[in-house]
Formats: sequence, structure tokens, C-alpha cells
Amino acid sequence: MPIVAHNKLPVYEKLKNEGVNILDPSRAMSQHIRDLHIGLLNMMPDAALKATELQFFRLVGDSNPIAQFYMHPFTLDDLPRGEAARAHIDQYYESFDRVREQGLDALIITGANVIGPELSNQPFWQPLIEVADWAYENVTSTLCSCLATHAVMEFRYGQKRHPQKHKKWGVFEHQVTSEIHPLTVDINTRFAVPHSRWNAVYPEQFDQAGLRVLVTEIDDGCVHLATSEDGIRTVFFQGHPEYDTISLLKEFKREVNLFIEGKLPAFPPYPQNYLGQFEMAVMNEYRYYLHGALKTGKTLPEFPEAKIAGALNNSWCDTADSVVGNWMGLFYQLTHRDRKKPFMDGVDLQNPLGLP
Repeated sequence: MPIVAHNKLPVYEKLKNEGVNILDPSRAMSQHIRDLHIGLLNMMPDAALKATELQFFRLVGDSNPIAQFYMHPFTLDDLPRGEAARAHIDQYYESFDRVREQGLDALIITGANVIGPELSNQPFWQPLIEVADWAYENVTSTLCSCLATHAVMEFRYGQKRHPQKHKKWGVFEHQVTSEIHPLTVDINTRFAVPHSRWNAVYPEQFDQAGLRVLVTEIDDGCVHLATSEDGIRTVFFQGHPEYDTISLLKEFKREVNLFIEGKLPAFPPYPQNYLGQFEMAVMNEYRYYLHGALKTGKTLPEFPEAKIAGALNNSWCDTADSVVGNWMGLFYQLTHRDRKKPFMDGVDLQNPLGLP
């Protein structure tokens, strides 16, 4: 949360120049502190619906111990759902019409299951555009996760994602490229982020769109964190900071099962920079016995999830909490008392954060 510069102490100006959020007393007096409302547009397929819901709720809850947040999950009716997922949605989720009527202070949009290379052919395409365009005009800030970032980059900025030769899958080191933006103040300048995707939007595409790139991967320059040109209305994640420690392990297990079922031509590669020496040894042993069993028709060995899960390390959670905490602090300061209005009176809509 910001510090109020209630006197002329020089340290306030120094901190402000470093990107620390310093609030002018007149601005502080105009703020009305209240509970805030965050929407979660959960487009994930049935198998990941509840896990994604849990991950983002946890990320919000862990990132700000001061304010009170109401979470409003909803999804798109056009997405195909099974009976169990539909029952969960009908019981616990809200409709977009209700969310739009009540208003939001912020919105999180998850990824989605995609069939084929073209996003514009997906069943969620037009409904997602409707939600994102509404949010851009009526919600203080929208945080887009992975595929949602690719979709918004295409329909709003004309920047289509590009297929990669190999899946970017694992935990990768990143570096902050803009330390003066409030989203990256007081976070580690180097930190890890999980990725899991076959496609990418490249740095030059963010530049061509006039967006603000804040964090890139060290090895290949891939963009992880960026914002819209105004610095806050849209926040883009290309990675998955919301992942649990075992999320990549669960995904790897699904890939292995697809291989066993003959739906993948080869045993899947291990997620990069994720398994330690012990976990690699366990997995190599499992792989050896699995190949033997598949050849001989013997009973398949059990995937060693329980043995590996407790040994995995998490190198991204703290920084993810910090970035999301910074994000919540920003829209907390900017949003209007009336949650149907995106910004409080007097905020420069072209540059709400007063960035250089």
C-alpha cells in the first residue's frame, strides 16, 4: 500500500523517483477505502477448472493482507462442459450479465483449451472479445494469463502469436527490464516463472503495439510481464506465476498418460529446470520400467507422483505474490467508489499512474 507524503521530507521525492508509490495528501484524502471486487473469467477446461480457480483465489488472498476482496468467478456459456463441471458452475459461478450489472474493480482472465492453430476459430473467441472490451472501458485493470494474453494481443493490437518448434515447458529465469513501474518495485530483479505453451508473442510485437514490457526471460528474451500503453488498464502474463508447486508435475503426468494411450508418439520431455537430481532419478527409473512393460504387455508401473511431489522446489511463489500484490495496490488506489466506474474523479485516463 502507498505511503502518504504528508510533509516535505526529501525522502518522499527520492522514493518516488525510484518508482515507489508515494501518495499526495490531497489524493489520499479523496480516496474512499472500501472492499473491492475482482472477477475471474475461468475459461480452463473441466479437468483444470477447479485447480485454476484455487490457484488464482490463493494468489489474490496471499498477495494483500490489508484490503478485503470479493471474488466473482464466471465463465463463457459457449465453452463445452461436462456434467460435473456444469453442475459446479451452475451452483457457484455468476453469469457475465450479473457481473456486468454489478461492476468490478479488476478482472483476471485465465487461459483456455485450444484446438487448432487459429484463436479466431475457437468457441470462446467472440464472447471473450465482448468481456475484454467491456472490461477495458468499465474495469480499472484486467490481468490476462497466457492464452488470454495471446488473444488480446491479436484482437486488440493485431499481433498474432507464433507457433514454436518445441513446447516452452518448465521453470525459467527472468529479469526485470523496467524497475520504475509500480508493478515491479521492490520485487527480485531476477526470478523464476513457470511456462507451458506451444506459442509465443515476441518482444518486438509488444513494442510494435506500443506496450510497456516489464519482465523478460534471460535466455531468449521472451516477454513474461507487460502492460497496456497507459500502464495499468491491461496487464499481460505470458507465463504462469499462479501455478502450484505440483502443477507442472500434474501436467507431465497427463502427457505421460497420453503417451501410454498412444496419443503421443514418444515419451514426453521433462519440464525444464523443474526436477532435481532425486526427482530425475526416480522419473528415469519409472520411464525404464514403463517402456519395458509396454513392450512385454506386463502391468504398467504406477506414476511416481507421491514420491516426487514432496521433493519439488518452488522458486516463483514469493515474486508472484509481490507482483500481484503491487497490481492490487494500484487498482485499489485508482478505482472509483462506485464499482461501475473504472477510475476515481481526476485521474488522467491516458496515464492513470503518472508514468514517464
